[in-house]
Amino acid sequence: MNDANRGNGASAPESLASPLSLPAAPLPTLRPSLALLTDRYELTMLQAALADGTAHRHCVFEVFTRRLPAGRRYGVLAGTGRVLEALPAFRFGETELAYLERAGVVDDRTLDFLRGYRFTGTITGYPEGETFFPRSPVLQVEGTFAEAVLLETLVLAILNHDSAIASAASRMTSAAVDRPVLEMGSRRTHEQAGVAAARAAVVAGFAGTSNLEAGFRYGLDTIGTAAHSFTLLHDDEVAAFASQVEAFGPGTTLLVDTYDVPRGVDRAIEAAGTGLGAVRLDSGDLGALAVEVREQLDALGARDTKIVVTSDLDEHAIAGLAAAPVDVYGVGTSLVTGSGAPTCGMVYKLVARTDGAGRMQPVEKASASKSSRGGRKAAARRLDGDGRAVEEVLVTGPDEEVVTWEPDGSEGGDEDGRLRRLHVPLVTDGAVDSRWVGAYGVANAATQHRTSRAELPRGARRLSHGDAAVPTVTWQL
Repeated sequence: MNDANRGNGASAPESLASPLSLPAAPLPTLRPSLALLTDRYELTMLQAALADGTAHRHCVFEVFTRRLPAGRRYGVLAGTGRVLEALPAFRFGETELAYLERAGVVDDRTLDFLRGYRFTGTITGYPEGETFFPRSPVLQVEGTFAEAVLLETLVLAILNHDSAIASAASRMTSAAVDRPVLEMGSRRTHEQAGVAAARAAVVAGFAGTSNLEAGFRYGLDTIGTAAHSFTLLHDDEVAAFASQVEAFGPGTTLLVDTYDVPRGVDRAIEAAGTGLGAVRLDSGDLGALAVEVREQLDALGARDTKIVVTSDLDEHAIAGLAAAPVDVYGVGTSLVTGSGAPTCGMVYKLVARTDGAGRMQPVEKASASKSSRGGRKAAARRLDGDGRAVEEVLVTGPDEEVVTWEPDGSEGGDEDGRLRRLHVPLVTDGAVDSRWVGAYGVANAATQHRTSRAELPRGARRLSHGDAAVPTVTWQL
């Protein structure tokens, strides 16, 4: 079902064309109903549309961002799988309907409609993990107005949060190059946001998370050993280290900066031997300390003991430690807050709908600085001869032509015709494509991100401020 590499025969990474072929995964456990995770005006619009007869007009809604956060050169789409997982739970049960009636939110006719609400439309979009740019149509929701309008807040809440986290995480894993980065930010955000952040971080290349709920829901590797409180619990550092090694073996990670780092390193090797898995540094001048600790470990014969650094790291701090003998980074606060960009500014806009005669018509918002481009869009990425992205191509025109458009190598004067189609089917007539949900969905998204980021132009991954790495152009059919 994946159309990511159809049409022109261009050589694109295999992982972009074929997600993991695995059986359907069970959906993670969710609250019985998510239907009230919405804004009131969606229900009041529904009531008015039911009354005037426009509620059942066929519509296409598009999710995009008008601009990237300041200084960012690309974004990373994350949360698509969570949107798909949420759809079956977007139901108005008697509890929710009783609340809406009691609060006078909508009339009886609307309550009757909501009682039987099920999304039976179609959703297409960029595969999760894909990079995106200004105006990239990362998600298209198609169905009746009544069906599609109700999903606006849920879709945006998930995609704006998760994509902000993944975009920051991608910058961090890029700065870390081949060194693993671990997520440990659950204590710095809302309890459920911590789960979503852990998932989004892994999509963008993080190697594991401290969050057990995220590990349970999505099959993520979990990490963690001890905090300073464990050392302080014991009469001295020697006793704390001995206890931890006895419990978890010499391959554990010992936190050596509770008191004095050089003494902590000595005691760690005394407790675990030269086979100690790792030491962790959580304070001070991490770069200088890492050099000193590496020299000390080597002198003690613990040449294979790794050095893990934590303490308020972000992508810039990680890049600053590139020359230091650090083996693993642990990131918390900066990751779960989007490293200065906690939202992507995505919007959910109606771009096409049928008229009174049943013909699909483009519609667009013309407000200053908040305009939208009307009409359904197909999307593709044009690559150069080296497989590097050159343009984000949005194809517009008569609706029936856009629906059937496939890149054939002739558009835009592109000599070698290297166009990679970006939209893939996610929901068809209400049925969710299980490749994008659960643990399988995260694995597919992580693979998608690695290959998509690798095709960005050189310089796109620099941390300095700059324009979007790839320009967005429009082709009219």
